Amino acid sequence: MKERTLYTLFVALLLGVSAPAFAAPAMVTINSPAEGAKLDAMAQNKISYEVVPGPNGDHVHLYVDGKEMAVLRQLKGTYTMDTLAAGNREICIKVVEKNHTPIGVEKCVKVTVQ
Repeated sequence: MKERTLYTLFVALLLGVSAPAFAAPAMVTINSPAEGAKLDAMAQNKISYEVVPGPNGDHVHLYVDGKEMAVLRQLKGTYTMDTLAAGNREICIKVVEKNHTPIGVEKCVKVTVQ
């Protein structure tokens, strides 16, 4: 009986310690707009994305030209951005921790707003 309890404890500990090793690495994909896309300044432009937060991430933030525009809790979806000013813009999605600190995983696209 004692050996069985020790074995169960060992297996539980092994699974608990190795679980992060099996977690998928963090990744961000921006499905649209595409790199180099031309967006209409008068339109409600949308960003479509998919995120795997990895073992250290929790949710994502949307940035335009380095300025935070939105907190996105869904890991896959579409978000309608505020009106964008004309010119060259950089749109980024960054994976962040629960305390909103970026973990270094992001994806950016450069677009032209006309």
